Amino acid sequence: MKRIQAQLAPKIGIVKDIGIDLGTANTLVYVKGKGIVLHEPSVVAVRAHTGEILAVGSEAKEMIGRTANNITAIRPLREGVIADFNTTRSMLKYFISKALNGRTFFRPRVLIGIPLGVTQVEKRAVVEAAIQAGAKEAYVVEEPVAAALGAGLKVSDPKGCMVVDIGGGTTEVAIIAMNDVIIGRSIRMGGDKMNVAIVRYLKRKYNLEIGEGTAEKIKQDIGYATDPPADKGIMVKGRNLATGLPVRIEVNAEEISLALQETMNVITEVVQTSIEKAPPELASDIMDRGMILVGGGALIKNIDRLLMKHLSVPVVIAEDPLTCVVRGTGLALEELSILRQVATDQRAVSNFR
Repeated sequence: MKRIQAQLAPKIGIVKDIGIDLGTANTLVYVKGKGIVLHEPSVVAVRAHTGEILAVGSEAKEMIGRTANNITAIRPLREGVIADFNTTRSMLKYFISKALNGRTFFRPRVLIGIPLGVTQVEKRAVVEAAIQAGAKEAYVVEEPVAAALGAGLKVSDPKGCMVVDIGGGTTEVAIIAMNDVIIGRSIRMGGDKMNVAIVRYLKRKYNLEIGEGTAEKIKQDIGYATDPPADKGIMVKGRNLATGLPVRIEVNAEEISLALQETMNVITEVVQTSIEKAPPELASDIMDRGMILVGGGALIKNIDRLLMKHLSVPVVIAEDPLTCVVRGTGLALEELSILRQVATDQRAVSNFR
């Protein structure tokens, strides 16, 4: 299975190696020799009539739901892939420049994590966006491979390891052995769909309208995949759809767990199907070694308990699951032998010195 592709640009300028986790919800950047230097929302604020970019990242996210009609705060990546090429390019240019402290005369080599199962056109779009954003060379690596590296797994081991990466736009399930993804599944469902489910639940039950940011906070504070505590709740502010006036209600963890149930069922089913399709030897490895959860969705309370309950397989949440993918790209950049192990295009990787 192809995991790394390259697009070479003219060899000019001083080279800096950068790893990027270009996520639907957040973008993280790793600079070789420095570590993770940037972690910001994948959001761009644009003036609607002119297309002028007003803010990127954290500053742009603050504008969501608070902007005038002529200013739109958008997320240029949807469900793990580029939905708005020009805005993605501008966002990447901003993040790359910020990671290099504004020294735009450096032309970095960039390694970007992308979801499993994206089309060749989508891969090409990521590479071209990085090149046009100022990269000297751009490579893509499948996110589960990078996540496994970042979580400390040995992807070169003949024994299988399993990674479940629950991101904002996608959930990636991969069984990896001998530097290859033996079983890989990607569904366009993740943290964003959980937020939508919470919004819909509160609208249906309480006639309450809330924004994406409020739904995200509810999920983080009282989102339980299973076994929610009966006594845990928070106050939620929103707009009553009948009166149009702002209101405040109390929502409990049991309600939010119910709202998340459909999404959790789909994720559990995909993980189960992946194990069932694995060769017997690899399935046995997973039974012994378990699986590791990465991505923002790994922080949903009791999600490990939910998977263990349904699959009878050990489940471990990675240390700092939000940064596993970008740490994996950084490890590949720091240890070129690892990059060469997971690469299929040896000519492309040979450019790294």
